[in-house]
Amino acid sequence: MAQNIGFISTRFSGQDGVSLESAKWAEVLWEDRHVSYWYSGQSDRAPEISHVVPEAYFGFPENIWINERIWGKGSRDRFVTERIRAMADYLKGTIYQFVDKFDIDILIPQNCLAIPMHLPLGLALTEFLSETRMPAIAHHHDFFWERTRFSVNSVPEYLDMSFPPKLSNMRDVVINQEAQEQLALRKGISSLVIPNVFDFDNPPDSSDEYASDVRKELGLADDDFFILQPTRVVPRKGIEQAIKLVSLLKDPRCKLVISHEAGDEGYEYLGMLQQLAKEEGVDMRVVADRVGEVRHRDSEGRKVYTLWDLYLHADFVTYPSLYEGFGNALLEAIYFRKPVLINRYSIFVRDIEPKGFRLLTMDGFVTPSLATKVRRILDDKKLREDIVTHNYEVARHFYSYSVVRSNLRAFLASLMGY
Repeated sequence: MAQNIGFISTRFSGQDGVSLESAKWAEVLWEDRHVSYWYSGQSDRAPEISHVVPEAYFGFPENIWINERIWGKGSRDRFVTERIRAMADYLKGTIYQFVDKFDIDILIPQNCLAIPMHLPLGLALTEFLSETRMPAIAHHHDFFWERTRFSVNSVPEYLDMSFPPKLSNMRDVVINQEAQEQLALRKGISSLVIPNVFDFDNPPDSSDEYASDVRKELGLADDDFFILQPTRVVPRKGIEQAIKLVSLLKDPRCKLVISHEAGDEGYEYLGMLQQLAKEEGVDMRVVADRVGEVRHRDSEGRKVYTLWDLYLHADFVTYPSLYEGFGNALLEAIYFRKPVLINRYSIFVRDIEPKGFRLLTMDGFVTPSLATKVRRILDDKKLREDIVTHNYEVARHFYSYSVVRSNLRAFLASLMGY
């Protein structure tokens, strides 16, 4: 029986993991004719299926005011409590409006009951689910105990109550085994691991006319090696190791291209990377001004490409992250049939490495012998094709939409009684 599904988060917009994975879930649900609707503070979903409440966005001024007074603090003023409660009560009313507006049958909170970027929204949703007993599937991408910024706080009772709540009408989904174990240990909540996925049953299209000039527009020559770092510039991405790799390759044709900008947390880190690249003689380019969520032309008339356009033209992908909750960029690189260098962060070692991919791996740092292996892959087209074909087939088995499809069908059957 087809159901109306209500996705809830602070934001459904852009290329963040929550926005991307929720769209994939909606696509899978539509195969069984379940219709998805969207509640958030910011949204790029179609207006006719969206309920946008600006106050639900984690960057809304009132929420910022609250966050400044509860994180890194050991106690809170009663006026802070009053404003938390006022915001939560208001948002709870908007959730009721959303459910009534679209006749929602089941809710899917996307990370807003795991990471308290918007504490009042988590409280509002918990109370709504407790009052209505509406069936829900909570999709947790990362928990507050995984982030040091939340370790000192003045709201322990709210975190215990809502991040996540323990409700009989809600099923919990996590994206890795470590999260599953920690959720059981800390909260006594059982959960199912559903990893992030990609549509491996439908390979990507080849580059079209719009993107045919990506290399030229980024200043790359035809014989250059396009080495793509498909991440933001933040310290946990370990980009200094990508610089070291290119340095060890000792080939001026190797160009390191970073797809996204630094943001507030990465400007000093970017400066360090630029200095390191200069010292190592590495041609490093941050092309965030030429990469967007959709294709368009900027104010100067230059083409702006998508990350997918860059993947199609890259020769090699670096992913030396120190930590990831899963690692979407790895699946993306495999989907676009690119060889990958990856750091053996904990989730990779436990959840991904045993699957049998043929990847170049490092344990915290790049070595000359690893650079030699990369060099061989860059020079040997047949070897490169064998590797990426093998990886694609492994990913299709373990990380395709079918993984989500079977589990969501089982969840819906148990929650809705059919």
